[in-house]
Amino acid sequence: MADAERPSLGTRLAYGLGAGAYGIKDGGFSYFLLLFYSQVIGVDARLVGLAITFALIMDAVVDPVIGYWSDNLRSRWGRRHPFLYASAIPTAAIYFLVWDPPADWSQTALFWYLLVLASLTRISISFYEIPSTALGPELARSYDDRSALFGWRLFFAWAIGTVMTVANFTLLFPAFATAEIPNGQFNRDAYEVYGMIASVLILAAILISALGTHGHVRHLRAPPKRRSLGVKAIFAEIFATLANRDFAALFAAAIFGAIATGISASLSFYFSAYFWGFSSKQIGLITMSVFASAALGGGLSPWVTRRLGKQRGAVVIGLLAGLALPLPILARLFDLLPANGDPVVFWVVFFVTLIDVGLVICFQALTASMLADLVEQAELKTGQRSEGVFFAANTFIRKAVQGLGVMAASVVLTLAEFPKGARPDQVSADSLWQLGATYVPAIWLVWALMILAVSRYRLSRADHEANLAALAARD
Repeated sequence: MADAERPSLGTRLAYGLGAGAYGIKDGGFSYFLLLFYSQVIGVDARLVGLAITFALIMDAVVDPVIGYWSDNLRSRWGRRHPFLYASAIPTAAIYFLVWDPPADWSQTALFWYLLVLASLTRISISFYEIPSTALGPELARSYDDRSALFGWRLFFAWAIGTVMTVANFTLLFPAFATAEIPNGQFNRDAYEVYGMIASVLILAAILISALGTHGHVRHLRAPPKRRSLGVKAIFAEIFATLANRDFAALFAAAIFGAIATGISASLSFYFSAYFWGFSSKQIGLITMSVFASAALGGGLSPWVTRRLGKQRGAVVIGLLAGLALPLPILARLFDLLPANGDPVVFWVVFFVTLIDVGLVICFQALTASMLADLVEQAELKTGQRSEGVFFAANTFIRKAVQGLGVMAASVVLTLAEFPKGARPDQVSADSLWQLGATYVPAIWLVWALMILAVSRYRLSRADHEANLAALAARD
């Protein structure tokens, strides 16, 4: 079992690289999907939003089923790897089709095309992402190794997703600029090429991860004995697994974390373009800083685990991240920064963003590792290994409440009386001040609730080691 407890560098690389598939999909859906279908293809933005929302709901409902299935699958390749291999080609193929819709279809037909393809994309990549993430607690069993392993995974998810997004803006879109379409971002052909490249990278990431971790199959836990359970019994078993005080703490933290992320992401363009007056090049440079942030967060998480423990470390890192996030905005509100256009403003925002995103990634790695530590606790209670159920429940929460952050962001804009359809030079200084003054307390409130929830988590290093010892004695 030692081989499974301390994954090699090759295993950590393979496990981490696999997260790039989800990072690419997430970046494409977050940054380009709405713009592509509404502005390039010409579908009514309301229909596009409706299709994306329905696809998200369908995916969230399916996640717990995938998690439970992967916990109980019996095969010669273990519980997880059949899902990894089976999802590779469908995920890549469907993702390509999303970016190559038929020409000359009606609005209604394109709405259904997007709804079906977006749903299938989300569901197919969930068939990979949930079992793949659930491998983490088995590949690394020790308290410290888990934080390091999830740090690798989050590093590659953020870094590869960002590489694809930056490459689109700096290489792909400019290459498709024409006399008729000066901005290549609005050229349909650019997205077809993007779909090809992204699909190949998704396929490669999934297969590298599956093949790179396949040698551990013989060390992984065997599935439970075959049982004949009805739907009611299955969901009763899922709820029994999740009926855990420490999971409830992470459950609440995930809700507030998703809301905070939704607010921050939805308003990021407003602050970059309106509040700070940054150019596209400057926004691109800030986006590229995520590479350094991912390295910082991924490397910091195991160090914090060793020094502070996961729960205390998550509280400390979470507080630092929450405090750092709006510092430049506060400085502007109190006239502590020079006027927009001064290079000092850009570099202050650049470095604060770099550090803050790094702290957020570290926080995510710590909470993912905390969730993994609940697996042995639940196994002692229920007799079942339920990594898939735990991580599926986590993704279900994130997807189910994702829209709340967008709604909260719209409330911030409404309270700030931010003018609709205005260019950056048409927004008054009073409106910009009100935007910052409304955003800071809103994001601090949600962030504080998240930290409060995390502080209720009680499973310590000693508890985890005791759980491992109890399981070893029982086995």
